[in-house]
Amino acid sequence: MALQRQYDVAIIGAGIAGIATAYYVLQRDPAVRLVLIDAREPMSYTSAQSGNNYRDWWPRSEMTALCERSIDLMADIAEQTDNAIHMQRLGYALATRRDNIQEQLQGLTNSYRTQPHNIRLHERSPANAYIDSLQGDWQSDISGVDVLSDPAIIRQAFPAFSKEIKHVMHIRRAGDIDGQQLGQFMLQAIKAAGGQRLRGRVQEIRRDKGYQLLVTTQQEAVKVNCERMVNAAGPMAGDIAGMLGIQLPIHNIYQQKITFEDTLGAVPREQAFAIDIDPIKLPWSDEESVMLKQDPQLAWLSEQQIGGIHCRPDGSGRWIKLGWAFNRNRSEPNTDYEFQDNPDHNEYFPEIVLRAAARLTPALQPYYENLPSKLVHYGGYYSMTDENWPLIGPLDEHGAYMVAALSGFGTMAACAAAELCTAWLYQDTLPQYAEPFSLRRYKNAALMAELRAASDVGLL
Repeated sequence: MALQRQYDVAIIGAGIAGIATAYYVLQRDPAVRLVLIDAREPMSYTSAQSGNNYRDWWPRSEMTALCERSIDLMADIAEQTDNAIHMQRLGYALATRRDNIQEQLQGLTNSYRTQPHNIRLHERSPANAYIDSLQGDWQSDISGVDVLSDPAIIRQAFPAFSKEIKHVMHIRRAGDIDGQQLGQFMLQAIKAAGGQRLRGRVQEIRRDKGYQLLVTTQQEAVKVNCERMVNAAGPMAGDIAGMLGIQLPIHNIYQQKITFEDTLGAVPREQAFAIDIDPIKLPWSDEESVMLKQDPQLAWLSEQQIGGIHCRPDGSGRWIKLGWAFNRNRSEPNTDYEFQDNPDHNEYFPEIVLRAAARLTPALQPYYENLPSKLVHYGGYYSMTDENWPLIGPLDEHGAYMVAALSGFGTMAACAAAELCTAWLYQDTLPQYAEPFSLRRYKNAALMAELRAASDVGLL
């Protein structure tokens, strides 16, 4: 006979989304009986593969508002902990070789619709105030974007960039944090507040005076009875919703990154998170191009690809991190195997992303023929909607909620997403972006038409 346990709120998923939700629910209601359920250790699946970046730059102001709120909340935690989460604010540097950037400037206007004065153009040197502001201090009050269109300013601010770069859009309220430390801080607070953890797999969910979750652990079966539940199961959110007979409009895509010790010092340690936004044709030799075209599995590598290759310093040593979210194949996650066993885990990815990144940072080219020995190739799932917006709010009409489809922005948006879900749970006042990020947006035909027509969904 299964062991019975009673809670007010059960949260399924102990990645950063579930942990943050537990944290903010307990902040809102210290007396709540809460349990956090996951088959794995906390922060050990997709959240362990995070790029640990954050930004307030998005194609639409709704996502900008969500991430601005999340940055505020992360800064509060940094303040409380003497910056134990290692928050930095070096920014995002969007680089392009295009002569005309009117389309990009319009995109910035859409993103910073409520603060157009925060788009600053630097078309001739000197730009002393801008250069003096490049410190990376997480407490900096600089926001918005600096648009650099003068070669001298670009060389001074980004000396490692290719001389082909004609414009750099430097997003200022952006940078990186230590997602694992953020999760650990929250887990400690959850434990101190009386929240419980249950390591086990949810096998079944029934509606019965609330919800009854059948959870199997290594030792026994447990029936978790709860008044309300939150689906924060990351790549498994669709499966959890399916147990309630609900089909969510989400899918999973496996994306990869590499990190290695930059023994050549190709990337300055103080450099912002650099993104080459131009489409790219990878720089293969003639012989390599012929070989690629002859292989049906690799021929695509000889063709033009989307931009979005990114590179940044990683930590306080000499390591750097490179990523490129070019995969479009949908996958079904399986927590019983490790990420490198995923069919989409591309053994050629390190060489591909390195060649792509060297177009913006030429000093990486010597690594072509001699990949660093200390190199880690890893990947994780982007659980996402077609429009690349999250799903936060009611899952049904009876007390089930969700924090799902956090795509590649889980770490940066987790705090605000969790706060928003908590507001839904307790019927508190909701921010303006609440309904657009809930399932209710699919009933807004005008909004969905705009989202489906968008050429840029903010995917990195």
